[in-house]
Amino acid sequence: MTQSMQAPSSLPTTSPLTCGELLVQWLEYYGVETVFGIPGVHTVELYRGLPNTDIRHVTPRHEQGAGFMADGYYRASGKVGVCFIITGPGMTNIMTAMAQALADSIPMLVISSVNKVEDTGSGEGHLHELHDQQGMVSKVALMSKTIWQPEALPKVIAEAFAMFNGARPGPVHIQLPIDVITADASHAAKPPRMNQSAKNQADASLALPQVTRPLPNPAQLDLIAQQLKSAKNPVVLYGGGCVDVDHDAQKLAELIDAPTFLTINAKGLLPPGHALSLGSNQSLDAGRAVISEADLVLAIGTELGETDYDVFFNGEFQINGTLIRIDCDAQQLQRPFRADIAVLSDAQMAISGLCTRLGNHNLDHKAAARVAEVKQTLIEAMTPDFAGQNALLKLIRDEVKDVIFVGDSTQPVYSGNLGFEALSTRKWFNSSTGFGTLGYGLPAAIGAMIGSKAPVISLIGDGGIQFTIAELICAAELELPLIVLLWNNQGYGEIRRYMEEGGLPLIGVNIKTPNFEHLAAGFGAGYRRINDKQQLLDALQTDTKGSQPIVYEVDEADEFLINMGKTFTCFS
Repeated sequence: MTQSMQAPSSLPTTSPLTCGELLVQWLEYYGVETVFGIPGVHTVELYRGLPNTDIRHVTPRHEQGAGFMADGYYRASGKVGVCFIITGPGMTNIMTAMAQALADSIPMLVISSVNKVEDTGSGEGHLHELHDQQGMVSKVALMSKTIWQPEALPKVIAEAFAMFNGARPGPVHIQLPIDVITADASHAAKPPRMNQSAKNQADASLALPQVTRPLPNPAQLDLIAQQLKSAKNPVVLYGGGCVDVDHDAQKLAELIDAPTFLTINAKGLLPPGHALSLGSNQSLDAGRAVISEADLVLAIGTELGETDYDVFFNGEFQINGTLIRIDCDAQQLQRPFRADIAVLSDAQMAISGLCTRLGNHNLDHKAAARVAEVKQTLIEAMTPDFAGQNALLKLIRDEVKDVIFVGDSTQPVYSGNLGFEALSTRKWFNSSTGFGTLGYGLPAAIGAMIGSKAPVISLIGDGGIQFTIAELICAAELELPLIVLLWNNQGYGEIRRYMEEGGLPLIGVNIKTPNFEHLAAGFGAGYRRINDKQQLLDALQTDTKGSQPIVYEVDEADEFLINMGKTFTCFS
């Protein structure tokens, strides 16, 4: 064949834009900076366009870890975490993390593949096939949708971010059949182009659709202000929905002059030692008495759930006064306690509006004296182990600037939920709230460190860490100086204690504990056995500036914890 007769195979060709490539363009447009995912044969085409964006990809070692990382990433940074997950087993693996996020109102975008359009729901035994993947995942998501055609993609992505920004947030699932991922999307809507200088401008976000949570009804705020002025013994309850409220939260509590409680996810909204703050002690008898005796309870951004208000599960938490609730979720306004006045509103706008209405009134309920009395009662009831664990947490907080504590369901977390005072919001969160899963503390801490770039302490037990310990090598791969404070009580200590108190046989709780020094080395992490206060202080100075994760193993029975507890000052 002559040169002129050759087929034009050597000529440059332009491949059409695929739906998978369009997807990452839209994600970048909505400000997504990080994707957590494990590539599989059903999702590799989602990765084709990633190099053309500024989106970072992080590879966990299990899909549950991906979900927990996205969760911790948001809680520490306020930025939505995104996951790329394969069909079938990938989705069943991540559902636990989605359920935790749903329970704690954490936005998370989970993007998965599903079998080809013609094979979805066929029951013919295709690779990774589930009977009804969308129906299954919808039970742990605010929304689960399938993209059947590329032109539907921009609308569904927009709907997801509208839910994150305009309502009570939670996980959203979007799935694409594998043949839709590779389909030609040249005809579908593209994101507006922004050059690099526009990306760096503070007002670049103005190009995005502006969706906000509802504003409060002015007449309702007027009514609440009147109720507050006439109340004799009011109480304020702040929840995780107030995590991004500015100093107005403190200002409102002071204007009302009311004892104020913070849920676990609202820690830091009032500074440590504030004269009106009773911390997160609403489940203890002395704290409960303040609430049950109040003639008015103002609850803002809190679901009044069991894992914040009844952590001992005895059903004795009561609200006897007028209940005023402010929340961005209309359904939550009437559960589990029915509100006398219910305001559907963004927390910041409602709090600011109330501050304006109360600004010229000097309410005096002598609340500081009542709070001081209750604090003293709580201090006198402290046990040595409670004091020791909180002394340890406070020591780290005061030593490591801007430190974030990310916890599992383990004893120091339970103690810290009651006694620890965070310096600001987004500095203390854990999985003992809401769904209450184990294995959260390590991967969520990795996500928090990626999102915030601040020093992070993972609080996790020797039992819980075995759920997700493989993620330690992910932290090593990323060269994160993450401190894993491993609380060793030789098994499932909290459950063991519960069984002992109930006179139950100790079955399944005294599990074999690994050699964590050897495990850490195998995963590329450092290790220290902590048994001295000064040793801990010296180690923190070195290890938080390093380039590898490190495990600090602490034995719950160690004498140095008891000694530290003897000088622990609560509410400071």
